[in-house]
Amino acid sequence: MKRRKLLILFLFAGTSIFAQQAEFQSDSLKNIELKTIEVFGEAKRNIETEMKMAVSIDEFLASSEQISFIKRGAYAWEPLLNNMSTERSTITIDGMHIFGACTDKMDPVTSYVESNNLAGIDIKSGQEGGLHGSTVAGNIELKRKQSRFTTQNGFKGSYQTGFELNNKQFFNLGNVSFSNEKWVADASISYRQAENYFDGNQKEIKHSQFKKLNTSLGVAYKTSELSLVRLDGIFDMAKDVGFPALPMDLWLSRGLITSVSYKQLFEKSWIRLWDTKLYFNTIEHYMDDTTRPENLVHMDMPGWSTTYGLLSKINLKNNDYSSEIQLNAYQNLSIAEMRMYPQDRSKRTMFAYTWPWVTTSYAGISMNNAWDISRNHQMNFGGSLGLNHHYAKYPDFNWIFYPGASQEKNRILPSLFLSYHSDYKPIKFSLGSGYGHRAPSVSEAYGYYIYNSFDRYDYIGNPDLKNEISYEINASAEISGERFSLRAQANYFYIQNYIIGKILNLGSPMNYQSVGVKAYTSLDYATIFNLSLKARYDVLKHLHWNGILTYARGKDNQSGNLPFIRPLNYQTSLQAHLGNFGIQTSLNGDFKQRNFSPFYGEDSTPAYMIWNLSADYNWRFNQYKVALQVGAENLLNEYYSTYADWGNIPRMGRNLFTSVKFNF
Repeated sequence: MKRRKLLILFLFAGTSIFAQQAEFQSDSLKNIELKTIEVFGEAKRNIETEMKMAVSIDEFLASSEQISFIKRGAYAWEPLLNNMSTERSTITIDGMHIFGACTDKMDPVTSYVESNNLAGIDIKSGQEGGLHGSTVAGNIELKRKQSRFTTQNGFKGSYQTGFELNNKQFFNLGNVSFSNEKWVADASISYRQAENYFDGNQKEIKHSQFKKLNTSLGVAYKTSELSLVRLDGIFDMAKDVGFPALPMDLWLSRGLITSVSYKQLFEKSWIRLWDTKLYFNTIEHYMDDTTRPENLVHMDMPGWSTTYGLLSKINLKNNDYSSEIQLNAYQNLSIAEMRMYPQDRSKRTMFAYTWPWVTTSYAGISMNNAWDISRNHQMNFGGSLGLNHHYAKYPDFNWIFYPGASQEKNRILPSLFLSYHSDYKPIKFSLGSGYGHRAPSVSEAYGYYIYNSFDRYDYIGNPDLKNEISYEINASAEISGERFSLRAQANYFYIQNYIIGKILNLGSPMNYQSVGVKAYTSLDYATIFNLSLKARYDVLKHLHWNGILTYARGKDNQSGNLPFIRPLNYQTSLQAHLGNFGIQTSLNGDFKQRNFSPFYGEDSTPAYMIWNLSADYNWRFNQYKVALQVGAENLLNEYYSTYADWGNIPRMGRNLFTSVKFNF
């Protein structure tokens, strides 16, 4: 405890020491506060954080105060937006809907891209994220790199390689692009391979290894001065992925994501842009336990997900009014199987569809509007109307528990939002509200004996669940100057018909590790409150401090605690730069989890604090720009497990890392 206090004093007190030693000089680069995380622009730099150049998508998202994660291992973390599971948010790639093929949610959309083929990530909270479909928590939009047309033929590229000591992870990331007046091409490839990691007690966490290959290609042709056609594709493959928190591992996961789009710009018209895209993606995911000889009964759980979609949007602009109107339609087929074997795997004893060939069809129209009332006042408003259709080819499994349940279901999904923004520098203020519906997910509606190793129950879906209905209010306030900024933002969700699992007296567990059966059901309501404070202080021209403090509280209609609600959390960091040299240090951690839910399998988790340190050096070598970085995560080798670590699996201990990047 004494050691922790000294580290905190180092980071916070160090700012005042440096402030007294030198006079501040104004930096020409002003910070712009955005509601979203955006790291794309003219430079199109890779996604990275101050602490680490070669971050994964998960590590980058974790730097946002709005995102937390459920972790079942070292790979494919499940992102929680506003402390809500992925069923309540939409995650899209350039507006395209992709649905995972794993009933255990071990392949979120974020696992099918890599940091070197993305230009940015856009996070919109609540109903303001409803442009791409019905949501409660909001939208996470993954934006792919797209180079610009140039007047002369030009090639650009980068290569990055590195090593992480704890789990012996090697990674290689490569990018190349070509552009001229008529053509643009962007290509990327990446490969990561890691062995089992070790926790803070130097204990090996078995089944935490992974291998991942990702490639992408995008080609655009300018059909006129104001129009273009573009083809895009992503191929991702993961093999031999261990999940220490689960009784099974991943043998193979493959994803193919493709699209063709046409974009037309307009001059001297209130219509500024028309962009239409057709897309197709297919995912296959094979979970098995062949590496778990201790299991008494062996099981395979393959899954498949195929999606066809259309996305068409128009951007309008007329004086102080701008609008985006979007048509969004897709059809997804989700299939998942469960096969059980005795010790002699040549004999099959049981087969069932855990997703019984469920087709989801959706069509919706949405509108986002911005009205600049005056120089200091702006109004944002909009909404959407969607039609959702579910159809299960083999509903017999659900009829065992819900005789006569709907084989198909039509739902109307409306949403509205309104927000007001005031900007009287140095003070900014916003206030907003939202209303929206969400349809049950495939698992919530048609899932059959989906084993949850967190609370050790088998879950059964209910096709006749009501829509979730969300009522939301949000507010933010900010004060800023040349050397500092302080921002507070909060939101409150009242969610009617909140879908969650409850113990079902009928039936017996199918998995020998299960303690019972739960069915997805609707609570009368649940509430979730989120609050964050974000601060920045420029101690010197080249010395900067940042801090984030977040708090969340979730309750059901009986005032019981909701699961996976993050306890009080903090992040604080210092970054210093002198010429080509930079050094960064940070502390982050959670306070003790006191508001846990034993009913949903949670227990209390102790407080923890992690200290990270890294240094980098940048220089030019002929036409190359080179960056070298070395660092350490969890420098003090803390042994810890968080509220969101499935089955209290401990996190990684001390991890030394290094990477080098060449730009040409």
